Amino acid sequence: MDFDRISRRKFTRSFLMASGATFIAGRCGNQAFAEEQSQTGDSHFPNLGTMQKLQGAARKITLAWSADSICTVAFPVAQAKGFFSKYNLDVNFIDFAGSVDQMLETMSTGKADGASGMALRWLKPLQQGFDVKLVAGLHSGCLHLLASGTSSIKNLADLKGKTIGVGDIGGPAKNFFSMRFREIGIDPEKDVNWRQFPSDILPLAIKRQAVQAAGLDDPLAYLLKQEHHLVTIDSNMSGEWAKIACCVVGLRGSLIRKDPLVGKALTQAILEAGQWVHHNKEEAAEIFKPYAPKATVGQLTEILESEGTHQQVIGSNLRQNVSFYAQQLKQIGVFPLSLDINAYADKVTEDIFAL
Repeated sequence: MDFDRISRRKFTRSFLMASGATFIAGRCGNQAFAEEQSQTGDSHFPNLGTMQKLQGAARKITLAWSADSICTVAFPVAQAKGFFSKYNLDVNFIDFAGSVDQMLETMSTGKADGASGMALRWLKPLQQGFDVKLVAGLHSGCLHLLASGTSSIKNLADLKGKTIGVGDIGGPAKNFFSMRFREIGIDPEKDVNWRQFPSDILPLAIKRQAVQAAGLDDPLAYLLKQEHHLVTIDSNMSGEWAKIACCVVGLRGSLIRKDPLVGKALTQAILEAGQWVHHNKEEAAEIFKPYAPKATVGQLTEILESEGTHQQVIGSNLRQNVSFYAQQLKQIGVFPLSLDINAYADKVTEDIFAL
């Protein structure tokens, strides 16, 4: 099952180029709702403080995102429900299909002001010194290890000596489940075999027993699981990982240095939109539906319900999340054992709300 990438990207360009006041004006009352929502507060979420609307002309902002990723649903929600306009931000989106290195370079060179993506895709490239700072974690959950519902594979331990398929041999699924194997005493390189397949072919690989399990991220994980009657045997909603942000927001460093109030307003708008998503999952799914034309609103709602949409992190909590990731990535050879995890976390994060 694919997401009709060509038509989706064509739709994204035309839809989001019409963003800003014209789009929001068509959704009567959304800015008022955004203001009311932020004032009510929610103990689930970090206290963002009070952010005043930026003065003068609307600040033009460009955000890069992957339009097929429901993990970044806060972006279109922030546009549709008036959270960006609430802070006088005129936001344009780039549907970015390139590598993470290219996305980080796009921000470093000022072609985009911010982006969102999976922490496990960003953390290694950020070691290269891109002028990008992580400012927030959006939510937890979205990676799944799937197996046939009729197989003997019921948990991670059952995969010792077996083969796991992934869409990217250096990607988040392989790295995350390698860390999970290490946690239970299984060497992810010696005790488990890994094979790369196109992501949509992985259920067929399970059926033909070329692999005994497959690592995937949402929304594809959920949709393939339903279509092919697979079961989740592990995910990053397991144990302590349920409290660790899996997807992060990054801003270009020069924006933070030169105009920190804009960076703060942008981050706050995205996080407030994420908080709205937590309380309004079905409507959030309806807003995201155009980017996933072959998924139903009900399916998208269930995906959001399966994730830790309340697990936002900023400031010291974000640094602790990054340090935790770095320590775990050292154990599977992604980062060198000599890496100072706290110095690394300080380097790549910014407490945007302390500026």
